[in-house]
Amino acid sequence: MKTTTNLIVVHPSTHKQVVSHRKWLIIILSFFTLAFALTLICTTRDLIPTTTAAASAAATASPLPKPVFDALLHYAAKPNSPTSTKMSAAELSSVAAVLRGCPTPCNFLIFGLTHETLLWNSLNHNGRTVFVDENSYSVSKIEERHPEIEAYDVQFTTKVSDLHDLLHHAREQIRNECRPVQNLLFSDCKLGINDLPNFVYEVGWDVILVDGPNGNFPAAPGRMAAIFTAGVLARGGGGKTHVFVHDVNREVERVCSDEFLCRENLVESVDLLGHFVVERLDGKGFQFCPKSSSSSPPWKDD
Repeated sequence: MKTTTNLIVVHPSTHKQVVSHRKWLIIILSFFTLAFALTLICTTRDLIPTTTAAASAAATASPLPKPVFDALLHYAAKPNSPTSTKMSAAELSSVAAVLRGCPTPCNFLIFGLTHETLLWNSLNHNGRTVFVDENSYSVSKIEERHPEIEAYDVQFTTKVSDLHDLLHHAREQIRNECRPVQNLLFSDCKLGINDLPNFVYEVGWDVILVDGPNGNFPAAPGRMAAIFTAGVLARGGGGKTHVFVHDVNREVERVCSDEFLCRENLVESVDLLGHFVVERLDGKGFQFCPKSSSSSPPWKDD
C-alpha cells in the first residue's frame, strides 16, 4: 500500500503575523496591569492620611472616658490621699459635674494655680484649660514640670484693704470704663485685668473658676479684679458661662460676687464654693445685676 505524505507549508508572512499579534496583546495587557497597579497604590496612599486624620480628629473630639474621669475625681477628693486638695469632695464634684456636661471641646479658665491644677487640666480632656496666676515663679515651675499646662502670670495692682474704694470706683464708672460688656484690653477700669494674652478676651469661656489670687491678708491682691473680669468675660461670651468662686464666705469674694456675678445667677452653694450661671448681655446694657435681691446670703461670714 502506497503511503502518500502530505507536506504542509507555512508561509513566512503568516507566522510573522501571529507572533506580531501576540506581542501586541502582551504589551497591551502589561500596560493595563501596570496602570491598574499604579492606580491602586496611589489610591491607597491617599486614603491612609485621610483615615489617620479622621481617626485623630475623632480622638481629639472625644471626652475623657467616664471611668477615668470618675477615678481621677475619686482619688483627688480622698481625704487621706497624698494628692488630697484644699477643695472639699463636694466642691470638686460641683465643678466636675459641669465639666462632664460641657460641650466638647470645653473652654475652661482658672484664676489661681492650686493643688487642683493637674486635676482640672485632666478632667477637661481635649478641651482648652488656661490658668492665670500672680506668681510668675509658680507659672514657670508648673510649665517646666508639666509642659502640657497652659499658664500665664499677671500683675495685680489691687489690695484686699482697698475693697470698698474699688467698688465705689466701679459703680461710678459703670457706664464707662467699668461697664459689664467691653473689650478689657482697652479698659482703664481699676478692676479690669487687661494684660493677659489677647485670645483670653476673644474666647467664649464655658467655665470660669476664681480660686486666686491670694486674699488671706489686707495687703494681698484679693480676688476683686478676677471676679470683675470673670463677670465681663461671661457677659461677652456666646451663651451661658458657669462661674465658680471659691472661698465665697470671705468678704471680698462674697461682696464682689453679689456685685458682678449677681445673687439671682447663683444656682448652687456648696461648702465654700459659689456656682453662678451668667448669660450673655446685650452690648447696650449697663447693669451687672438688673434684678435686685434682698434675701440673706446663703453663706456665712468668717
